[in-house]
Formats: sequence, structure tokens, C-alpha cells
Amino acid sequence: MAKRARSFRSFRRHLAAGFIVASGFVAWSTPASAYRPFDGTDAAVAKEGEMEIEFQPAGPLHDESGTSLIAPDVVINYGFSEGWEAVFEGQGQTPLSPMGPTSLTAAGAFLKHVIVPGSLQDKTGPSVATEFGVLLPDSTGDSGVGASFAGIVSQRWDWGTIHLNAQTALTRDHHGDLFLDAIVEGPNTWTVRPVAEVFYENEFGKEETFSGLVGLIYRVSDDLSFDVAVRHALTGGHPVNEIRAGVTFGFPLSFFGDHAQRRASPTLPR
Repeated sequence: MAKRARSFRSFRRHLAAGFIVASGFVAWSTPASAYRPFDGTDAAVAKEGEMEIEFQPAGPLHDESGTSLIAPDVVINYGFSEGWEAVFEGQGQTPLSPMGPTSLTAAGAFLKHVIVPGSLQDKTGPSVATEFGVLLPDSTGDSGVGASFAGIVSQRWDWGTIHLNAQTALTRDHHGDLFLDAIVEGPNTWTVRPVAEVFYENEFGKEETFSGLVGLIYRVSDDLSFDVAVRHALTGGHPVNEIRAGVTFGFPLSFFGDHAQRRASPTLPR
């Protein structure tokens, strides 16, 4: 019992420090690069030398302008150093009603760094990370370049995991933006775990968004998982409904070099 009390006091100290860091980021800087199927992310990065791809082939979105097809939605994470990853993301969006041309939207390039390794890195206490980068213009040419800066705090327990995101940004339309997000996941040991997310976003001088999401993540292995979720939001007082479904998979980049070497050498097994 005393050990549990000491662990809880230690966790409270770490969590308080994490919230201070995250709040500081809000004071200084569109959501952080997402962790499927969420708009927010976690305080973890791809391992050094490994690539992780988050991919949604297609998903419908309905808002005040009509129905669109998000196809595809891609996030590429590359662990280029211990505790660091490079993130590249973007999505295609095609209006269905009324019909319209496909455009590239939500594109960006970011760096993510784990400041304090914690429970997501098999250590004690919260994991604390930061993510910052550039928001790239949409292909329609109606937007410019923006920037974002985020703080992320994650804590894993036996019963589940919580991720907290706090981010500020200069949007592609050059408005200030504040994004606050909370993700709750079921036990990490479950093959299929329930997940939920709520976030608040204020694009100053334009509109506010209140969003909620519920879904499931099916983990096949440490390097392969599938997800499905439904999201409902109010943006500027108008409803937004979306269905998300996709896959996340990872692999070491040495896989390609080893495969090419095996194909080139008749003495090595293929």
C-alpha cells in the first residue's frame, strides 16, 4: 500500500510537470499530426531507423457544404534519431454533393520529439513530447503557409491510456488557432480496445469546433493495427459527421536493403 501511495505521488508530480510543459507550449504557438483514428496524437515516436505509415483509403465526411470523400488520408512517420521522428501528412478531398475536383488538403511537415520518456517508453510516469512544423498550402491555391507548435502528455495504466494535447498555430489563412484535445483508450493489452476523443478548437476570428469521436483499434501485432471510428462535431454551429477507417503499419527501413540484397545474391534465402 505504501509503495502504491509513493507511486501515485510520483505520478502526480510527473503529471503536473507535464501539464506545465504543455501549457507553456500553448502560450507560445489544426491539430498535432494525428495518431489514427484521432485528430490528436500521443507522446511517442517511431523507433530510430523505422518507418510508420498511417493510411485511410477512403472515408465520408458531411458538413454544411455537402458530402465529401476523404481519399486517401496518409501520415508518414520516420524515426531518424533516438526520440525524434519526421512527420509528413496530407489527404485528398473530393466533393460528392455537389460534385467537384479532388484537392490536396491538410498537408504538413513536422518534427516530433519525446522530451521526457515515460510509460509509453516502458518507464515510469507520464511521457511528454513536443511537435512543431509547417502547414503547407492546399492545392487549390486559396491558402498560404502556416505553422504549429504542440505539447503532448501521455500516461498509460493497466486499465487504459490517456493522451492530452495542447497546440497553438498560425493557420494557412493566417489566423491564430488554439487546439485542446483528450484521448482515452482501453487497456493496451487488449487485442481490440475501445477508444474515444474530445477536442475543442478555436480559429480566432473565424469559428469554433467542439468534436467527439468513438471507435475501436484492433492490434494484430506491434507493427500492424486497424481502426474504425465515427466522429460528430459542431463547427461554427453547424454539424459535421465523419466515418474513419484505416490501418497503421511499421517496418525498419533496413527491410528494403536486406530484401534487395537477397534478390541480388543467389546464395542468400529469399
